[in-house]
Amino acid sequence: MRIFGIDPGSHVTGYGVIEKEGSYLRHILHGEVKPQKSSPLSVVLISLYQELSKVIKETTPDAIAVENIFYGKNVSSLIKQAQVRGLVIFSGANLGIPIFEYSPLEVKQAVVGYGRAEKRQVQIMVKAILKLSALPPADAADALAVAVCHANFQKEQPI
Repeated sequence: MRIFGIDPGSHVTGYGVIEKEGSYLRHILHGEVKPQKSSPLSVVLISLYQELSKVIKETTPDAIAVENIFYGKNVSSLIKQAQVRGLVIFSGANLGIPIFEYSPLEVKQAVVGYGRAEKRQVQIMVKAILKLSALPPADAADALAVAVCHANFQKEQPI
C-alpha cells in the first residue's frame, strides 16, 4: 500500500510518500511546497494544488493521510490553514483517492510514542523508522509521520 502524507500549512505544506509491505515501511519521497510569502492566498492555493496534483499523479498513492487542524495563532491564520487543508483534501479526492485524517496527537503518539512530542523528536523518529540518511525538513517530516501513522492505524472510514 502506498500512502501519501500531507502536513497542510499556508506558508509551508509538507508531503511525504511511503510504501507499506507487510510490516515493512519504505520511504519513496518527501518534500515541501513553499509559495512566496508575499503572494495572495489565491496564488498560494493554485500553486499548492498544481504541485500536490503533480506529485500525487507521479506517485499514485492508494490513500492520502492528512493532519487535522488543531490550533491557530489567530482566527485569520486558522481560516487560511483551513482553506489550504480543504484544497489538499480536494487534490486527492478529485483523483478518486480516499482521504484519511489524523490529529497531531495521534500522529505523534504513533511515531514518537508521546502525543506532546516536539518537532525535532518527530524528525529524529521519522529518520529512524524510514532509515533515512539525513533528517527531513520539519514539515516534510510531519507529513511522513502522518503517512506512518496511517500505515500503523489504517482508519477504515475516509473523510
